[in-house]
Amino acid sequence: MSRIGKKPIPLPQGVKVKIEGDTVSVEGPKGKLDTKLPPGIRVEQQDGHLVAIREKEEQAALHGLARALVNNAVEGVTKGWTRELEIVGIGYRAEMKGKGTVVFNLGYSHAIEYPLPSGIAVTVDPKQTKLTISGIDRQKVGQVAAEMRSLRPPDPYKNKGVRYLGERLKKKVGKTGAK
Repeated sequence: MSRIGKKPIPLPQGVKVKIEGDTVSVEGPKGKLDTKLPPGIRVEQQDGHLVAIREKEEQAALHGLARALVNNAVEGVTKGWTRELEIVGIGYRAEMKGKGTVVFNLGYSHAIEYPLPSGIAVTVDPKQTKLTISGIDRQKVGQVAAEMRSLRPPDPYKNKGVRYLGERLKKKVGKTGAK
């Protein structure tokens, strides 16, 4: 039994849902998102809530997934999603170049330009060490954050690099002296 799949999705004020076959279109104050449902799962609108229903017991694994995807779309068009990154290291920084490009200086011999996909907004704090990535599509926000982090993952010896805000790292001990 999928406990997540059984939960109804509350529809906030101002959110319109259109169900066409295996696609659920959610429109809200921040924008519009389309979510494709896995085969064998359907979504119905019942008195101000959305309910995910599976046709056979074989789709139990996808039941919770489908409900979570639709819920993420509903939350995205109402509140939006954000992910925060921090840059640690002397001389490591990021800055916006125009509206659609972030330029990173991460200790390499060159600056790295990262073009932003559509639907994603990035703000850089005045110290140029914190980035806030926001958008309505949770998957896209997480993917952009992961790609930015992969430009210079945190080093386990000096803890320098790009990391998620609040990410806990295990610091490794370096070389020990000769006996």
